[in-house]
Amino acid sequence: MIKRYLSLLIFSVLAMTMSACSDGAEPTAAKTAPAKTQSAVKTERVEQREGEGFVRIAQPVRTSDPDKIEVTEVFWYGCSHCFDFEPMMHAWEKQLPDDVVLVRSPAMWNELMVLHAKAFYTAKTLGVLDKVHQPLFDEINLNKNPLRDRNALEKLFLAHTDLDAETFRKTFDSFGVNSQVKQADARARSYGIAGTPELIVNGKYRVTGRAAGSKANMLKVAEELIEKERAAK
Repeated sequence: MIKRYLSLLIFSVLAMTMSACSDGAEPTAAKTAPAKTQSAVKTERVEQREGEGFVRIAQPVRTSDPDKIEVTEVFWYGCSHCFDFEPMMHAWEKQLPDDVVLVRSPAMWNELMVLHAKAFYTAKTLGVLDKVHQPLFDEINLNKNPLRDRNALEKLFLAHTDLDAETFRKTFDSFGVNSQVKQADARARSYGIAGTPELIVNGKYRVTGRAAGSKANMLKVAEELIEKERAAK
């Protein structure tokens, strides 16, 4: 009886968190997210009113490679909108020109999202992201398994890769992975994200579903901004 109650409680918390991850909706669980200044809020409203489909980031964020036009997808594995967006992003990435690079950056405004961010960077560090990225989405969104602790994540990693438990655990708890998680959190704060998924183009523009009108339009707006950045170079 107690186990059943705990299970229902966990899924209830997960469901409330997932409902906060919407196309540009303010995450209700974002207790640690930085408050927007009055000028930032005003700028966002002006951009949306102009119908451009994006929000200019007040202070551009440095990209990882200045020679490339960088598009960053801010996402969460537990976000149903990100889950729906993933096939579109995967197909879009395949047709990107050589001067454009897609970077994924996990969002986090609660402990569960931090845990999933650690899973993402563990996979990147171990070179198995291509093997576990979709399974992480599927396990949470299709199988309704919240992957709420390291043991659950370890089980998934071992099921989809040739890794051993010791390697996974050492990497998951490593200084390198924790540093990448902190950097991703800092980036998201600098972007001023308001939900997931969102696209950041060259550290200057934030494309949201609310501003663009749909997930498909988010990619169209991103392409227009890519052209704008290419022309500027």
